[in-house]
Amino acid sequence: MTPLPASLGGSELVAWRLDQSKYATTWDTGEGAFLVGGRWNSRGVRAVYCSIDPATAILEVAVHKGFRALDTVPHVITAATIDPAGVFVVESGSVPNPNWLRPGIPSAGQQAFGDELLTNHKFVVIPSVVSTASWNLIFTASNAAGSYKMKSQEPFALDTRLHPPGR
Repeated sequence: MTPLPASLGGSELVAWRLDQSKYATTWDTGEGAFLVGGRWNSRGVRAVYCSIDPATAILEVAVHKGFRALDTVPHVITAATIDPAGVFVVESGSVPNPNWLRPGIPSAGQQAFGDELLTNHKFVVIPSVVSTASWNLIFTASNAAGSYKMKSQEPFALDTRLHPPGR
């Protein structure tokens, strides 16, 4: 069950991430982002991409892999508690180029902007592109060491209605 936000009686900030089961133990290494870069990091930066709710974490993976892969390849969903004192929130109006918050290929400027944020802050919360009313949380393990810990890691099971026969 997703913990309630603090405003509703919860007490933790939780980040969620969905990975293939074979990568479960390396969930916080940022290996994929390191190898190819991402929306908010350039190649060579070990950014760990999470969301602050599990549904957005699922959508963030589904937009790249599709629901078929989430239905047929074993995945795990990881929850990590985050020290809120280290969180920097990027509001949509403070992003230099509004197109960075729309679907598309990231630019070098966008990746450099993200690299700088990740260098200067333990955790960065930024609007999700796939779910514009949601938030992603990004960090590098080396910069955020001691400020997060795994809370749970469980097998993920996709609702089969998202990958019906004939699709």
